[in-house]
Amino acid sequence: MPDTQNANSNIEQIVAKLPARFQPEQAKNMQAVYQFRLIDSFSFYIEIAEQKCTTKLAEHDDPNIILTMKADIFVALMAKEIDGMSAYLKGDLKAQGNVLLATELGKLFKKKAGDNSKLAI
Repeated sequence: MPDTQNANSNIEQIVAKLPARFQPEQAKNMQAVYQFRLIDSFSFYIEIAEQKCTTKLAEHDDPNIILTMKADIFVALMAKEIDGMSAYLKGDLKAQGNVLLATELGKLFKKKAGDNSKLAI
């Protein structure tokens, strides 16, 4: 059985690193809140406004899009082991709200700080 506390800690680390991997030039005139619900873990959101990115381990009152998945799918997306479209088509990722925002998410973040490749969300 997987260590849930360790898995949650890894996800928290990934979420905490997102602002450092944010590419503000990709978010001109963008204002959006991406709510992530990891059904076997916890929820967090990413807020993009004025070419800045913040994250918070919580539910947002009025997100533009809600992305629901298991924690292992989120980790695989972030590691570029799978892409968002294939996860969505398999039913591993569900999206509610402005689903067009989901297509923008991958270009907003570099895989690692200093790395120009984009995340596979």
